[in-house]
Amino acid sequence: MANSCLQLSGFFLSFLGWLGIVIAISTNDWVVMCKYGLNTCKKMDELEAKGPWAECVISTGLYHCFTRSQILDLPAYIQTTRALMITGSILGLPALVMVLMSMSCISLCNEPQASKNKRTVFGGVIILIVALGGMVSTVWFPIGAYREHGLMSFGFSLYTGWFGTIFTLLGGCILTCCSLESSSSRPYQDNNRFYYSKQGGGIPPAATSTNHAKSAHV
Repeated sequence: MANSCLQLSGFFLSFLGWLGIVIAISTNDWVVMCKYGLNTCKKMDELEAKGPWAECVISTGLYHCFTRSQILDLPAYIQTTRALMITGSILGLPALVMVLMSMSCISLCNEPQASKNKRTVFGGVIILIVALGGMVSTVWFPIGAYREHGLMSFGFSLYTGWFGTIFTLLGGCILTCCSLESSSSRPYQDNNRFYYSKQGGGIPPAATSTNHAKSAHV
C-alpha cells in the first residue's frame, strides 16, 4: 500500500513538472531586459522580454514579438536551451505513460509485479534525464542573457521552468527509489513451494531429503 502511494505521488509530481517544462519552452517570458534599471524602464515604458524563440517588446497596450528563426546565428545558450527543453518535452510523455501503466491497480495480461517495477525504474530514470535537461537550460539561459544584454530580471516562464525541474527531479527520485526497494525486498516464492505425491499430503522438501538420508544409513 505504501509503495502504491509513493508511486502515485511520484507520477503526479513528474506530470506537474513535465507540464511546467512544456509551458516554459512554449512561452518567451524567460527574462525581462532593461538598459537603465527596472523601475526606470517601467516609467519609460521600454521593457523587453526574451525567450528561446523570440524577443518581445512590452509597453502599454502593446506586446509585439520578433521571432528568431536564423538558427545558425543564435548564441550557444539559446540553441542549447531549445535542444534540451524540446528533448525533455518529448521524452517526458512516454515516460509518464510507462509509469502509469506500471501502477499496481492496472493489470496487463497478468504481468508480474517485478516487470512493473523494472518499467517504473526505467520511466523514473527518463524523468530524471528530463529534469537534468531542464536544470541546465533554466540556469544557463539567464546567465547567457545577462552576459549578452546586461541588466535584467526573471520572467514567468523561467520560474515555471524552475518549478517544473524541481517537480520532475523529486518525482523521478521517488519513482526510481521506491521501485528499486520493492524489487530488492521481494522474497523468492520458490522457497515456499510444496511437493505433492499421488497419495496426497504436502511434504516439504526438507522432510524428503531427511527420509532419503535415513534409508541410506540403514
